Amino acid sequence: MTGHGAIAVPAAAPPGSSTPAWRLLGTLTLAGAFAGALIALVYQMTLPSIERYAGAKISGAVREVLGSPVRLDTLYLVGDKLTRTSPGAGARNVSRAFVGFDEKGARTGVAVEAAEPGFADLVLLMVGFNPDTRAVTGFVVLGQKETPGLGDKIKRDSSFVSQFRGKVAPLKGAKSETADASTVRTITGATISSRAVIQIINNAVALWQPRVAAFDAGEGQ
Repeated sequence: MTGHGAIAVPAAAPPGSSTPAWRLLGTLTLAGAFAGALIALVYQMTLPSIERYAGAKISGAVREVLGSPVRLDTLYLVGDKLTRTSPGAGARNVSRAFVGFDEKGARTGVAVEAAEPGFADLVLLMVGFNPDTRAVTGFVVLGQKETPGLGDKIKRDSSFVSQFRGKVAPLKGAKSETADASTVRTITGATISSRAVIQIINNAVALWQPRVAAFDAGEGQ
């Protein structure tokens, strides 16, 4: 009998009733394998949708920076030369240049993906430019994690984005408006992010313009 204030003591487990360690290990192994298989299955099921979305995002960005060309060609970077021939199954991991043409068949520009560090993380752009004049036709921010309200204006501030169109690389940054053909106005309070965009565009044009010129000359066709 238990009196008032007495503490009930749980009955001791009968000898030999504890779960063996090997059984616990086996259960955890099976659970981990099941979870891994489930994750892999979900990934395989959603991969086509993810790829379609990524492809649509890239396609939209290309058309935006090239002014909605009538026709687009894709060139693949194999080694250090551009070619029209797709590498096949590995094409997704190959750098590409998208070439736009107008209704008369004249080239309107080339679009390429480029990324470099910003203030917080990598800034990924789609950069459009005319390889004959090095003039920028536009850019679209594909990915960024810059400071909300400041650095992310490189994507949201239409006046900052639109001023690049027609500027000739290599670009320079300034704090005020300018009519100089190679100078753009940086964003107040987001100088690092602004200059990251300028640097990405400069490096993209410097890297890809010679490759396009070599392709035009008949190399790597």
